[in-house]
Amino acid sequence: MTLADGINRPTPDRAVPVVLIHGNPETPSVWAPVVDLLERSEVHTPNLPGFGCPVPPDFSATKEDYADWLIAEIAAIGRPVHLVGHDWGGVLVVRVAQTRPDLLVSWCSDAVELFNPSYTWHDLAQVWQTPSDGEANIELMVTLDPELAIAGFESIGIPTPQATAFIDAFDATMGACVLSLYRSAVPELLAPWRAASADAAQRPGLAILATADTYMGSVESGAKTAAVMGAETVTLDDLGHWWMLQDPELAALVLSAWFARHEE
Repeated sequence: MTLADGINRPTPDRAVPVVLIHGNPETPSVWAPVVDLLERSEVHTPNLPGFGCPVPPDFSATKEDYADWLIAEIAAIGRPVHLVGHDWGGVLVVRVAQTRPDLLVSWCSDAVELFNPSYTWHDLAQVWQTPSDGEANIELMVTLDPELAIAGFESIGIPTPQATAFIDAFDATMGACVLSLYRSAVPELLAPWRAASADAAQRPGLAILATADTYMGSVESGAKTAAVMGAETVTLDDLGHWWMLQDPELAALVLSAWFARHEE
């Protein structure tokens, strides 16, 4: 599916809950501009443990811990949902689709490319995955002047309200979670999730491919990875990693159309 196919805003079916999952280093505020535009009666935006909130007891902040947490969050809703994820949230969405399709009506992710065995983590992720270097970087981020940090986020396309929320949330707890999460996803540890890519086809999936997203691979590579998952694709021209903040109306339109197709 492409935007050229023509997406009309549907009348939403309010019986199916929507769950929107944020990424790193973010909070649920990344979805705030989209939530009201979805015109849904039940939208959940849970906070990843440690990202501006406490971590549960015995929570090690690995990718497996976060996947288990998300499964429990959805199960607690009590009925299948439309699950949408951005960045690391998008990775977790695919994992839920692989392992607990019974919890889903559909899924949507802008991070399918991380399941491509050829994907190379971006430079900052590799710093976080490196002992000592990662700790030094997190210490710098935690102690950085908030105004400078907010300006840095703004310079890469994040609006001031979200940039402020992200910086307010970034503390030592969040930094420790970031290190643990990324170190649990070095290529050899991510390999089992990648090997199970085709299992995501058990429920309808949509891969969002933003052409200006410098953290993901090419649109062509993303489309190939989506095909392995049995997922459709939608291409967002000239939008980057934070496409939902750059054009909330388009984001809501795309998601609403996707939900409607799977509520007939």
